[in-house]
Amino acid sequence: MEAITIEAQEREVGKKAARSVRRAGNVPCVLYGHHTAPVAFQVPELQLNKLVYTTEAHIVEIRLDSAKFSCIMKEADFHPVTDRAIHADFQVLEKGEKITLTIPIKLHGTPIGQKEGGDTQVVLHEVEVRCFPANIPSHIDLDISELNIGDSIHIENLVTEGIELLGQPTQTVVTVVPPRVLEAEEEEDEVVLDEHGEIVDVEDVEGEEKETEAEEEE
Repeated sequence: MEAITIEAQEREVGKKAARSVRRAGNVPCVLYGHHTAPVAFQVPELQLNKLVYTTEAHIVEIRLDSAKFSCIMKEADFHPVTDRAIHADFQVLEKGEKITLTIPIKLHGTPIGQKEGGDTQVVLHEVEVRCFPANIPSHIDLDISELNIGDSIHIENLVTEGIELLGQPTQTVVTVVPPRVLEAEEEEDEVVLDEHGEIVDVEDVEGEEKETEAEEEE
């Protein structure tokens, strides 16, 4: 996994202090670990965006004064309107201890079924895993080129080494469904009721309407 280095600065805690950090173009953050006391810090928003807007998972080296912390970004909060990052949590990686995190799934190839008119539907774009820090992958590769119409790949089918896949093993990751039938072929015969509530033949009604129009023209 590729590591990203972030230069951070300590910050004061509290809502007022956090608002001041954001006004300065930074994002308030916290790092923590089993053997590390929580540390409040701030990073430039542009630096954090490298972690937020990506399809890869990254190990993050946070440099805070003379200290260095090897972490992963555990969670990020976003503004409900602007969708900009407003807070982030980082978990310190502890040597010899497994960590739980979410890894993106990267699809490769075009399914055979899609080439035959099927619709490829991606259900999961990421999966939760548990592993040692040294085994953290940036993503999980998944070849879908051999999928035919009706085929699916589930979490239990993902090929991984040194990591434990979490979640339901039978959860669908991607599937190829049959092509949609044209609406015209799906439409059922139109049902028309007469004044007594009886079903009448649509063709008879249309024939009567044409006869009426012809008589009016005469």
